[in-house]
Amino acid sequence: MQTFQQRPTDPSFVQNPYPTYARMRAAGDLVAWADYGMICATSYAAVDAILRDRRFGREVPPEMAEEPADHIRDFARVDAHSMLELEPPRHTRLRGLVLRAFTSRRIAALAPEIHALVHQLIDDLPEPPFDILPTFAEKLPVIIIARLLGVPDSMADDLLRWSHAMVAMYQAGRTRLVEDKANAAAREFTDFLTGYINKRRTTPADDLITHLIAAEEDGERLSTDELISTVILLLNAGHEATVHTIGNGLAALLGHGETVTNANAVTAAEEILRYDPPLHMFSRYAYEPITLFDHDFERGDEVGLLLGSANRDPDFCDDPDRFDINRPATRHTSFGAGLHFCVGAPLARLELQIALPILFERLPNIALSHKPHYANSYHFHGLERLLVTA
Repeated sequence: MQTFQQRPTDPSFVQNPYPTYARMRAAGDLVAWADYGMICATSYAAVDAILRDRRFGREVPPEMAEEPADHIRDFARVDAHSMLELEPPRHTRLRGLVLRAFTSRRIAALAPEIHALVHQLIDDLPEPPFDILPTFAEKLPVIIIARLLGVPDSMADDLLRWSHAMVAMYQAGRTRLVEDKANAAAREFTDFLTGYINKRRTTPADDLITHLIAAEEDGERLSTDELISTVILLLNAGHEATVHTIGNGLAALLGHGETVTNANAVTAAEEILRYDPPLHMFSRYAYEPITLFDHDFERGDEVGLLLGSANRDPDFCDDPDRFDINRPATRHTSFGAGLHFCVGAPLARLELQIALPILFERLPNIALSHKPHYANSYHFHGLERLLVTA
């Protein structure tokens, strides 16, 4: 197995990781990434197989689990009840209860509200040139998820601040300052939600928090800790990923002179997700000795799944480095696969399919005013700024 040295914070890698992924794929389905000290899956076949293999999971094996440091206990408490980090039977129970509230019908019903909000945000755009990330790409998903949950629009700035601070814990090169900010955000977010959930217990409304409170399966309901972790997960995962997807997608579209219409919105959204996804690495732990792709995994081995590499695998997609919004919708790993397939995928797709045609219709002369610049935030892959004229 070939070993690669590649700092995930190296500026050239941050701006364009795909040449590195191509070299890794050429070395095999699995490579050793020395900077992470773990095996990484590079090909679509390997990433998809491990995502679906129940012998691998997100939860750290009990004998390997460590007590969280005191300064991140509030963050760890939220993480401990997040279905993203759990395996059956807890994951099965939590996901089942969440899906009873987070239904496709409820998401589809958001379409008129998304339409109206997109128009409102475009009406409020500043004079060009402007950064479309904070003025549009950030506001759309955070306001929609806040309204879905039943949280007031006035909380959007706090939600953004808490979300940014917490997801920084998953980025390469995190520091003690990052950890302190994430813990403070988790504590503030938990305090707010504790009060808000208690309010909804006595004063129900037609919102996701109320439906999560009411969701029941086999006589079981979500505990307050589980409710808090679920709401935080839905906000953080849904918001952060969608912001990066909108930003990366607009950069690709404008850079290639493409326009999205209602006629090609579905294929354009899928190509954006495939071509430059918002999350480039997800990891799993082996739960038993396993031999896959000529490598022997031992229980407790962590494997990195390079989603950004898998989506550009030429064995899975013809001419994968070409951005083609009319490409027939093809599979990709951007929402994961298997047990942990993203519950927010339908909402993210709906937002893209509605927002992009309206944006290009309302701003027919939109263009890049500066070269897009990616943030140093790996495992995430998203822009630091996207300056445009219109």
